[in-house]
Amino acid sequence: MQTTVASFFHQPTSTWSHIASDPASGEAVIIDPVLDYDHAAGRTSTESADELLEHVVREGLAVTRILETHAHADHLTSAPYLKAQLGAPIGIGQGIREVQRTFRPIFDLEPGFATDGSQFDQLFAEGEEFPVGRIKARVIPTPGHTNDSITYVIGDAAFIGDTLFAPDYGTARCDFPGGDAGRLHDSIQRLYQLPGGTRLYLCHDYPPGERAVVASFTVDEQRNGNIHVRHDTPREEFIRMRTARDRTLDMPALILPSVQVNIRAGRLPPAAANGTRYLKIPVDKL
Repeated sequence: MQTTVASFFHQPTSTWSHIASDPASGEAVIIDPVLDYDHAAGRTSTESADELLEHVVREGLAVTRILETHAHADHLTSAPYLKAQLGAPIGIGQGIREVQRTFRPIFDLEPGFATDGSQFDQLFAEGEEFPVGRIKARVIPTPGHTNDSITYVIGDAAFIGDTLFAPDYGTARCDFPGGDAGRLHDSIQRLYQLPGGTRLYLCHDYPPGERAVVASFTVDEQRNGNIHVRHDTPREEFIRMRTARDRTLDMPALILPSVQVNIRAGRLPPAAANGTRYLKIPVDKL
């Protein structure tokens, strides 16, 4: 049975969010939802999340989970807002614990901040399965970009986070704390072992030239055409390319607010004595 996927593009952060559903039962999951954030004003809003909710209501879907492919460094997640509206639990890979341990000292988080992943409702292990209606979903760890990156294979669709971009743009960077180009190569080769017609849904698209944004490409399109890594690209060659390219990249514009919020499952830090919540900016750390 083919998985039904509706994809939503958030232009300010070039982020794709997806709703994957079983057409027979109407059960669905939301993957990588975005919270609108005005960095200059420090202001949040929920327009993008509300667009997802409108689709859920319009299509009569029953959302059973809200899924994160990793703790994103380029946008804030709206998972807690959607959980409050839908009652669905929030899931992420077990590697979030390592990411929390890495970033807790960088942001000098409060003494009570837990690094056991308990901010999330479910931590997925390799090979773990869950149903989306009558469709089976399973988890494949795909670290390299981050330690907690995972892919959700839901029927004939896979949601791959930042592991791969469009074939004409390549692959994710690996220079964040905990990133590793060799592990990313290995993760991509695991994805290339999926059936060739499997649709790989992106978390971002940065189209060159006049190309329109695209939400997904098949395994065959990626394994035969990705400009950074194909099915026969040697591991060491990829590591050299990725390492050299990463040295030329600026940090994402929203990495500082995004990471410290997303490792909390999207919740803002505790309020200060004056009732205001504050985000920290570590100086000369990244």
